[in-house]
Amino acid sequence: MAAVIGFAGFSNSGKTRLISGLVSYYTHLNIRCAVVKHDAHGHYTEASGADSAQFIEAGAAATAIISPDSYVMIQREPITLEAMLTRLQAEGFDLILIEGFKKGNHDQVALFRDKEQADILTELNHVPIAVVAPEVLKAYSIEGVPFFDPDDLASIAGWIQGRM
Repeated sequence: MAAVIGFAGFSNSGKTRLISGLVSYYTHLNIRCAVVKHDAHGHYTEASGADSAQFIEAGAAATAIISPDSYVMIQREPITLEAMLTRLQAEGFDLILIEGFKKGNHDQVALFRDKEQADILTELNHVPIAVVAPEVLKAYSIEGVPFFDPDDLASIAGWIQGRM
C-alpha cells in the first residue's frame, strides 16, 4: 500500500516546487510516485482548440487521450480525495503526494515562507506531521514536530522514506 502524504500551504508557499523536487528525487530511486493536486476553484481546462477540449465542451462525460507512453483521462463528475486515493492505491504506486486539500484528514506537511503564511498551522484539521519553512521562521513551528528548511530536499525525502 502506498504511503500518502499531503503538502498544505497558502499560495506561493513552495508546495509545487517541493513536490516536484521530491518526485524527481524518488524517480531516480525507482520509487513510483503519484501526485494529486487540489483545484479548489475549477480553473483547470484543456488547451483551447485541442480536440479533447472540444469533446469536453460538447458534453462528453469523459475524454481519454492515449499516446504511446502515457494517457490522460478527464471525467466530468466530482470525486472525493478518498475515492481518488483508492484508485491510485489500486494502481500500485509506492508513494502518493497530495498538493493542497488543507482540510483533508490525511497526514500533512505544512509549508510557509513568511510569518503571515505560518497561519496555515491553525487552518489544518490536525497537527501537521512536519513543517517546512526557512530556518529563520523556526520559531513559528510546533514543538515536537519535525522542521525542515525547504532547500534541504535530501533530508525531507529521507524523512518521508522513513515513513514508507
